[in-house]
Order: sequence, then C-alpha cells, then structure tokens
Amino acid sequence: MRVLGIETSCDDTGIAIYDDRLGLMVNLLHNQFDLHSKYGGIVPELAARAHMEKTVPLINRALMQSECDIKSISAIAYAAGPGLMGSLLIGASIGHALSFSWNIPIIPVNHMEGHLLSPMLEEKKVEFPFIALLVSGGHTQLIQAFKIGSYKLLGESLDDSVGDAFDKTAKLLGLGYPGGPSLSKMAKYGTPGRFKLPRPMIKSSDLNFSFSGLKTYTSNLINKQKKDFQTRADIAYEFESAATDILVIKCKRALEKTGLNRIVVAGGVSANDSLREKIKLMAMCCEIQVFYVRSELCTDNGAMIANVGMLRFKERKLSKLNIFVSPNWLLSDLKSIK
Repeated sequence: MRVLGIETSCDDTGIAIYDDRLGLMVNLLHNQFDLHSKYGGIVPELAARAHMEKTVPLINRALMQSECDIKSISAIAYAAGPGLMGSLLIGASIGHALSFSWNIPIIPVNHMEGHLLSPMLEEKKVEFPFIALLVSGGHTQLIQAFKIGSYKLLGESLDDSVGDAFDKTAKLLGLGYPGGPSLSKMAKYGTPGRFKLPRPMIKSSDLNFSFSGLKTYTSNLINKQKKDFQTRADIAYEFESAATDILVIKCKRALEKTGLNRIVVAGGVSANDSLREKIKLMAMCCEIQVFYVRSELCTDNGAMIANVGMLRFKERKLSKLNIFVSPNWLLSDLKSIK
C-alpha cells in the first residue's frame, strides 16, 4: 500500500509518498523563506497563495521521481491542523479533489501527531509508552504517548513557543528570517559566561513553560549593549543556552514524574545542536533512550503526514467527502487506533 502525504499547515509545502513495505519513497519540500523574509515573519495570505502554486507541481514531481503510477496510490493523507486556516484549506482542497478524481480514500492527519510519530520513519523506532517534547515555531509541549492516538498533555508554553522566542530574538539581533537557525549559527561564535539570562519556571513543580519573560529580558539586554558582532554573538549564545536549559530541565522532570525512560524530541527546534547535545548528556546520566529524526524531517514535511496517514489507513480511519480542517486541532481530541 502507498499513501501520498500533503503538508501545507504553515509556510512549507511538503509532498511525500510512503510505501508500507519499501518505506519512504520520495519526500519533496518547498519552503517560503524568500517570500516572507522581507516581512520578518509569515504572511498567512501569501503562504496560502504559494501553497496553491506549488502543491500540484510537487505532487506531479513526486509521482515522477518515485516512478509511481496514480493507480498505485492507495490513499491520500493531508495535514488538517493545527495550522493557518488558509494554508490548511489549500492542502485539504487539493487532497479531496484528487481523492474524488482517483476514487481512493482520504485521511485527515493531525500535524502535531505527524511530528510526534516521525521517529517511526527511522530505522531506530520508538516503542510505546514514551514522553515527547514537541518544539516548533507554534508549539512547545510535553506529551505522554500511551499508544497511537492516545496522548496526554503534561505541559505546554503559557505564552510564546520556544521557536517563536528564537525567531523574535533573532529579529532583535538583526538576523534574517527564519530566525532560529540564524541565531543558532551566530551563537556558535559566542563567549560562554559573559551574560546571564534567567531560566523562567525551572523551579516550578509543574511541566509548563514560559518564554515571553526570557525574550523581554533579552530585548532589554540587547538595547543596553553595543551592536558589534561579538556582543550580539555572546547574547545569542546565552539566549540559546537559557532556552535549551529550560527544555531539558522540564524533560527530565517529566521523565521522573512518569517513570518512563524513553523520550522523543520532534519539531523544527529539535534540530538545534545545543538542545541535542544537552538531551544526549541527560540521557547518558539518567539511562534514557532518546529518539530523533534526521534534520530534514524535523521541520514540517510530507513524510510525517504520509506516515501517520498509513497508520490510520490500515485501521480504516478515513475521512468523509466533506473537507475537514481545524486550525486548533488538539492531540487530546484524537482517538486511539490500536
């Protein structure tokens, strides 16, 4: 069986074909960095228009590169939320049109479940139950995963997501869009110990996060300092250090509270080198198993949608003819399939 995955939840157009025997056959991505960079952030209407232009050509390319005939596609999966309404509707509309035209089933996929289960695309597969740290531009969450479709929210950001905090701080430092990778690149030139930023909520007993205070503190620090490269690099280093410290401390607390010894780290921020190194050290000290995906599968992509689509297709969790999208679709709203 083969599933065509369509990801258009935000500003990346992702198309993939996943085979239940051969694995991932093709995974194509078109990002919109150039389109949004002049605005310093995502413009929703422009993002939707770009998806409209790129989705069908990418599908055609994926079919050609994988040498798949339309008749070999068993089902279509699309990201139905959470995300930007306009962007979601483009992928959903195209997916449903193809489903009707090709006379095959269609499966709406929760974008966050796509990230959460993305390690299943790798050779080293995670077993249930486990803790998941989902970190991206829109979300910072700690999830306890019992089985596919059965998840419990343990903690989340009460304000800015960590990815959003990275992007906004990068903008304050005069860095380009997307801000997170630019900040991390500059941080590699930073001097440890020159500045000291707070680590909000690390002493609280719950598993929630807060990054708005860290961002504001950093903004005030930037305004008081010279704007030379080394100073900016030193601030970038300390901001990245503070943000990743918070994430790791909360991960360790979640593992201790649940008694689990497996953790998945997924989402765009999971590609951050500093975060991965600190998670690795925690794992060595606490005998924890850590599961990631390769860097190109950390950001939004069609492969993770096709993967979850295949899992749900096998359990006959299909969509009706009406188009379903939900910009605020929660993981807790999903139903267990096994």
